[in-house]
Amino acid sequence: MINVHADVVGSLLRPRELLEARQELAEGALSTTAFKRIEDRAVDEAVALQEEAGLEVVTDGEMRRLSFQSQMTAAVDGFGEHTLDAFLWGEWHGEQGDWRKPRPSDLGVVRKLVRRRHLSTEEFVYLRARTTRTPKITLPGPSLWTNFWSPERSREAYPTLDAFLADIVEILRDEVAELVRLGATYIQLDAPHYTSLIDPRARTFYEGQGWSLDRWLSQGIEMDNAVMGSFPQVTFGFHL
Repeated sequence: MINVHADVVGSLLRPRELLEARQELAEGALSTTAFKRIEDRAVDEAVALQEEAGLEVVTDGEMRRLSFQSQMTAAVDGFGEHTLDAFLWGEWHGEQGDWRKPRPSDLGVVRKLVRRRHLSTEEFVYLRARTTRTPKITLPGPSLWTNFWSPERSREAYPTLDAFLADIVEILRDEVAELVRLGATYIQLDAPHYTSLIDPRARTFYEGQGWSLDRWLSQGIEMDNAVMGSFPQVTFGFHL
């Protein structure tokens, strides 16, 4: 018999009720309390779906996020004004056809990063209480945040990309430590930009930020290891 491990990468489709509630919250037409009830219900349904499918590892479907990586900008000040386009730019191909979204021209961290709260502890504590399976929490890989550094807009806060990413690593490592303290045993780093480097146009952007391709690979892996290191009791997944 062959044993096959399978679990959800992270995100599941947000139900319409949640999408509409998030819009109403932004417009001031829905209270935070009412929104949280809808958000919690969406998580409960995501957990039930995975358990019914027989998965031994479950996520919360990332229902509390705008994007798989947006819990960082939601919890940390300094990234500047941005919209969902900050996470969705690039070329996309799917059932609805091919489309392209340009990178926002005003994207760029503008102040030293200051964490207001932990990124994912609410997600983990709620998920842990609602499943007997292994709860998995996903975090964005550190070098993915190169997207939010600009040699023009970020100069005063972070004169170099290295300085900016060093603070990102520190925030993520502290997040892992807190999740472990709360009992997390399975944490995933999302780093789909590694495979994007195969595409010449994506590689041009990343190398345009100041690092060669070889350095992207070597230093990216070094930063990932810095986030994951010294937590032998945790299984780390890696999303490419």
